[in-house]
Amino acid sequence: MCTSFVRNGKKTMVGFNLDLLGMKHRINADSKHVFIEIWDDGNGWLPLFGVNDRGDFVGMPTCWPYDARSERTCPEQISVLTADIDLLLQKRSFEEIRVLAESGAICSLPECTFQMQISDRFGNVLRHTPGQGCEYLAKPKYSVMTNFSPWKERHDEHPWSGADRYDTAVRLLDESGDDFDVDDGFEVLKAVSQQVCPTVVSIVYDAKENAAYWCENRQWHNISKQQFGI
Repeated sequence: MCTSFVRNGKKTMVGFNLDLLGMKHRINADSKHVFIEIWDDGNGWLPLFGVNDRGDFVGMPTCWPYDARSERTCPEQISVLTADIDLLLQKRSFEEIRVLAESGAICSLPECTFQMQISDRFGNVLRHTPGQGCEYLAKPKYSVMTNFSPWKERHDEHPWSGADRYDTAVRLLDESGDDFDVDDGFEVLKAVSQQVCPTVVSIVYDAKENAAYWCENRQWHNISKQQFGI
């Protein structure tokens, strides 16, 4: 379970809640990036979420329920995990990932549908559910993605589809003013945070300042900051 949002006003603000149960995670932060890494027994620590100093932000909510249309259909496809890691590590650009997604060259993993909501420093957004749909949004007022495919009926029966979180985030962003800032971003993430599948990291990126802010385990008064080069 996760919630990802982008809000464009006087600033571009990006936010992400990682809701995680039963997996190890850590924050990897330096002057070049703030990554949320997940431990994989075969590959070690994988940087799957977060932001780099170029301003590329990766949110990757899973999609419930699982849909086989997202799986690989030809050997040339790369997985959404590979695409997102390449973007975070600056091996590929936002535009290169966009071309791959729009051409159908990105798939998900067997028996697990991963989605992406990625954005660049200018507030442009790419939303993609492999095998189901892809949408590029040129600096929208806001964009939200939770754990259902935007190209399917939103209120799935699966309890983790996140329709309630989506509705809450959309309402708050729709009502927000163009002076939306870091504190406002954390208020949105706080409103959609979870306890059953707990929110373990909440991160807000201020593109104008080129700085990332985060807290762990819903400790909203214990915010860390990483400033990137401007």
